[in-house]
Amino acid sequence: MANEWFESVAVAQARAKKTLPASVYGALIAGSERGSTAKENTSAFAELGFMPITVGQPPSREMATEVMGQPISMPVLISPTGVQAVHPQAEVAVARAAAARGVAMGLSSFASKPIEDVIAANPQTFFQVYWAGDRDSILERLSRAKSAGAVGLILTADWSFSHSRDWGSPEIPQAMNLRTMIKHLPEVIVRPKWCRTWIGDGWRPPTLAVPNFATAGQSAPNFFDAYGTWMQTPPPTWEDAAWLCEQWDGPVMLKGVMRVDEARRAADAGFSAISVSNHGGNNLDGTPASIRALPAIAEAVGDSVEVVLDGGIRRGSDVVKALCLGARAVMIGRAYLWGLAANGQAGVENVLDIMRMGIDSTMLGIGCSEISSLDRSQLRIPDGFEVA
Repeated sequence: MANEWFESVAVAQARAKKTLPASVYGALIAGSERGSTAKENTSAFAELGFMPITVGQPPSREMATEVMGQPISMPVLISPTGVQAVHPQAEVAVARAAAARGVAMGLSSFASKPIEDVIAANPQTFFQVYWAGDRDSILERLSRAKSAGAVGLILTADWSFSHSRDWGSPEIPQAMNLRTMIKHLPEVIVRPKWCRTWIGDGWRPPTLAVPNFATAGQSAPNFFDAYGTWMQTPPPTWEDAAWLCEQWDGPVMLKGVMRVDEARRAADAGFSAISVSNHGGNNLDGTPASIRALPAIAEAVGDSVEVVLDGGIRRGSDVVKALCLGARAVMIGRAYLWGLAANGQAGVENVLDIMRMGIDSTMLGIGCSEISSLDRSQLRIPDGFEVA
């Protein structure tokens, strides 16, 4: 519907806040501990500036590129996020929106929709895994992803800790039973649009099952059972990471690199791409914004692996800034979830259109006709901005 359209990610966030029950919205904006890194991820972009061109701008701009062997219409990817209870169609709606806009999809192991359904909606899907369980169970999940048609793999290593939040962590129920629904009824009934969305989908309450975590012969485990498996598994070593790359016949990304030395080790381990990321501020609070760590990493390994940025992207100009500092593309998370909450698949498409228009207008403003020619000379970078 025309009146559902929004012109910025900030408006999408405001509509998501009005639409979602308080605890669901709280889960989307949460950052670890005091939330300083989550805030810094976005505020750091404001420190970077441009010098505009006013005459002689290019009549057209080209922003198509390729990441992990997949051609995409612009340098934006869908970052994998867990159980998307903001909308009943969840990851399938996001996948359809991404496909409609020529963008590749990242699908979480903790997703609420089966990988087969998501890949049917968007064949350009990368499957994301955590190092959880023994090698045999990990191999089973990889085999299922490969059989389903996943075109790449993402190993997420930037969410390694279970931190509290100073303002309180939103409660995630153990099971969606009658007792749980009665408990959350007061915050749900004051959000009639969200209720109507679920009723229109056949009134199936949000599921807490994670079907992509299941191994052969298993039913989909509960979120907390899968989470417990991951938390009880020792973190991967670099030998484990290299082994994972060897098991996957195709490109593999390591998500969560914030240091130059680890970027070099990732290249040596066989990863074809890395994501400079602090998990949206949900890992170790007090780490720098990912955009600050990007330039040194891109300079160190950009010739040997593809470098993408994840964290704090809210507009097309942010994307251009990341590309100027060495990223091949960016991954977005909260931005598309707010779009999904605000207006389902159309809301995600709306967010992607906002990114595209912002990239295009920024390239026009700085006189750049193609993203391959973006570099740091087109930015105003304050002293002390970058970290190594």
